[in-house]
Amino acid sequence: AVELSRRHPVASWLCAMLHCFGSYILADLLLGEPLIDYFSNNSSILLASAVWYLIFFCPLDLFYKCVCFLPVKLIFVAMKEVVRVRKIAVGIHHAHHHYHHGWFVMIATGWVKGSGVALMSNFEQLLRGVWKPETNEILHMSFPTKASLYGAILFTLQQTRWLPVSKASLIFIFTMFMVSCKVFLTATHSHTSPFDALEGYICPVLFGSACGGDHHHDNHGGSHGGGGPGAQHSAMPAKSKEELSEGSRKKKTKKAD
Repeated sequence: AVELSRRHPVASWLCAMLHCFGSYILADLLLGEPLIDYFSNNSSILLASAVWYLIFFCPLDLFYKCVCFLPVKLIFVAMKEVVRVRKIAVGIHHAHHHYHHGWFVMIATGWVKGSGVALMSNFEQLLRGVWKPETNEILHMSFPTKASLYGAILFTLQQTRWLPVSKASLIFIFTMFMVSCKVFLTATHSHTSPFDALEGYICPVLFGSACGGDHHHDNHGGSHGGGGPGAQHSAMPAKSKEELSEGSRKKKTKKAD
């Protein structure tokens, strides 16, 4: 990122703007509104540009060191989750205004409002000259992306009167959940998701295997195949491999003699 900002400052600035306003761009794309509409907000663009400049070009990296100081970073993390929940609620309300009975439209709009930056990560990589399709956020969802999806479902149920909870109460409860989880994960430098335990019970029932369990599925199939070459190779004990290598060394020694 630092090298990109030095060599290609325009590309670095565009990536920063995508990180700041990617959720608005995706939501406008889904609802058929002008994608560049949010960039008419001059104050937001200038503020984001100032932060980008201070992050990369502040003398002695003072600004970066200040925001990376853990107590300060936790404050910003908590503030970001407050904004995330508000964006999910506003996005679903906006989608409900256009599609009163479009549940999936409301869920999709709320989801991209809450995690649009992560969902646009591959496009942002293209701006930096990098292409890593295996890092697709939909294939490997982070905690904020999953939480935004579940939150969008809850707020959609509340908006359509299927969840008997007031919007203010739901916003407060979900905000406290998001803030506490994200602050804890950041403070402990953990990359696990609070949903892993729940998904470990639900996914085998609904989908036949745990989420992200491709490796487990391959091993499971190999164990039932029995006679495949892969299974035989994995079953080969370590001692026999050592004996083979020792025998090959002895043969080479005899040939040398």
